[in-house]
Amino acid sequence: MTKISISVNGESKSAEVEDRTLLSHFLRENLGLTGTHIGCDTSQCGACLVHVDGLAVKSCTMFAVEADGTDVRTIEGMANADGSLSKIQAAFQEHHGLQCGFCTPGMVMSAAALLKENPNPSEEDIRVFLEGNICRCTGYHNIVKAIQAAAAT
Repeated sequence: MTKISISVNGESKSAEVEDRTLLSHFLRENLGLTGTHIGCDTSQCGACLVHVDGLAVKSCTMFAVEADGTDVRTIEGMANADGSLSKIQAAFQEHHGLQCGFCTPGMVMSAAALLKENPNPSEEDIRVFLEGNICRCTGYHNIVKAIQAAAAT
């Protein structure tokens, strides 16, 4: 067991974890942050995407001990300080960028990473950026529209 300390959504968290514990499992099982979804455990689907020190990371490919000392942001940390939806979350809701919702946390986290890197992406930029995220329901059209709308605000 290894003791780790991580800032998660602005709150300091410490725990002892087995060295083999994935960050995705730590967030869900140790911290109860179940918004980070586990879809494939092979880094193919993007449902587990979080931000680690500002970078988009598939948390099923990172050990929790590797996150020791970092700043992690999950989907639970995306809302505004008053609890209202962020502009990206609101755009997903307004433009129907979700259906079953399983991929949505990873898509929102990817969208945030994209808009940080490229505040005015083209449709092609968005589609290329989302290649690491799989949605089996929407066909991506409304997800792209939602990200374009968030970029416009």
